[in-house]
Amino acid sequence: MYPLKFEPILKTKIWGGNRIIPFKHLSDNLPDVGESWELSGLEGDESVVANGPEKGCTIVEMIRHYKAELMGEENYANFGEKFPLLIKFIDAKQDLSVQVHPDDEMAKQRHGSLGKTEMWYVIDADKGAKITSGFSQQITKKEYKERVFNNTFSEVLMAHDAHSGDVFFLPAGRVHAIGAGVFLAEIQETSDITYRIYDYNRKDANGKTRELHVDQARDAINYEVLDDYRTQYDAVKDEPVELVACPYFTTSLYDLTEEISCDYSELDSFVIFICCGGSCKLTDNEGNSISVQSGETVLLPASINEVTLVPESEGAKLLEVYI
Repeated sequence: MYPLKFEPILKTKIWGGNRIIPFKHLSDNLPDVGESWELSGLEGDESVVANGPEKGCTIVEMIRHYKAELMGEENYANFGEKFPLLIKFIDAKQDLSVQVHPDDEMAKQRHGSLGKTEMWYVIDADKGAKITSGFSQQITKKEYKERVFNNTFSEVLMAHDAHSGDVFFLPAGRVHAIGAGVFLAEIQETSDITYRIYDYNRKDANGKTRELHVDQARDAINYEVLDDYRTQYDAVKDEPVELVACPYFTTSLYDLTEEISCDYSELDSFVIFICCGGSCKLTDNEGNSISVQSGETVLLPASINEVTLVPESEGAKLLEVYI
């Protein structure tokens, strides 16, 4: 096997912007692109290989054929033909809805689905742009419902100034929202279960407001109040900086100015590289080479034991993700 790229799945949204197309170096003129699904195994939105002999195959077909060679032994045993992670770029020209996601147990009971724990890495943000994550003060379930219906719920949410390089870990149950002017990479469990709590009374192209899930969200929310919802890390060049480690994924940041090698011989998992800036050349232990530039995502099958990363431009930044 070899490093795999995939065709992006572009999603127009009422809140979508104009950053994704140029960031990904696409010629598409699609307006209001809010999301680019970079790697997805969700039914109906399965990613398609864009390079090499397997071009045209879906990620599901790849897993069906290569099994643990692609996924890793434990991942294949746990997830079968379902790819366990969903990778996106998100561009918010307007505020996204205030929302929450159920955990695995609740999502399985209610929807027969995985829950959604996720993380955000901010690529760019306009001056004054905000990200909402968590509560600023303690509230009860009763108070939650009262505040939603009297339009004071936002008063108890924690809003953070958003800057390039910011990281937010969002375990299932944490109330959150992406603010207008934020452009980020999202890593999440493979789930599309979202409970919208508040959507600014917006109407779609047909004049209808989007469905809210106030009652479902009430039992999904974790009402705990934290001192700091932002993930703190020390930025270091030319070595992996771990950002998030949880049962669903481990993510590290590579800020490259020189060649480095990554040894995966003891790792029983695929590895995903998401290029968030500049460009870089990847060469695996079989001699397969591929260049990746900003806006591109590469999947390294679990059978690859080592990869060398060589920056091809200034500002080469990669997110590395595995289970």
